[in-house]
Amino acid sequence: MTKNQTPQASPKASFTQHCRQEAETAKLAQEFATALQRILHHNPNAHLNVSLEGDLGTGKTTFARHLIQGLGHEGRVKSPTYTLYEPYPILQPQQNATTHPFTVHHFDLYRMRDPLEWQEVGFAEHFDVPGLCLIEWPEKAEGTLPQFDIQIQLVTGTHEDERPITINAISEAGKIVIDDIQANPS
Repeated sequence: MTKNQTPQASPKASFTQHCRQEAETAKLAQEFATALQRILHHNPNAHLNVSLEGDLGTGKTTFARHLIQGLGHEGRVKSPTYTLYEPYPILQPQQNATTHPFTVHHFDLYRMRDPLEWQEVGFAEHFDVPGLCLIEWPEKAEGTLPQFDIQIQLVTGTHEDERPITINAISEAGKIVIDDIQANPS
């Protein structure tokens, strides 16, 4: 565990992939997005909480950008470092031509100085709607966030361009996502 990782319950499932180029990180994020889409297709009211953890420069925002675009966002994905929060509405087409909208709520808590700031700005309401809350630097709001379903840990490898990325399922919903990624490799 690096110094910037939030302690969680023991993982129900876990795997690590070594990404040596941004293209490999993008591929893993796309696989993760595809698994999330299948979950949301079967249960349009599902909500998942995902933490992105690691030191500065490990690729958290890069992973988030590729994940959000993999879920269907076609515009620019901005880092919410200064705003703390960016919403990305997604329309997920279904086989019967209906769409089930959901939102990816992307948080970057790096600039928070006190966990109570999280409560003061009123972000908790985003954890009750269909979709995904993706949180960079969750340790900055330690003790005030809901339980995570998935914990993604990015660390710098022995080589400058190497990024071991570990995905841990903390909840049963998270385990379903990891099982889906492992059962449907691209």
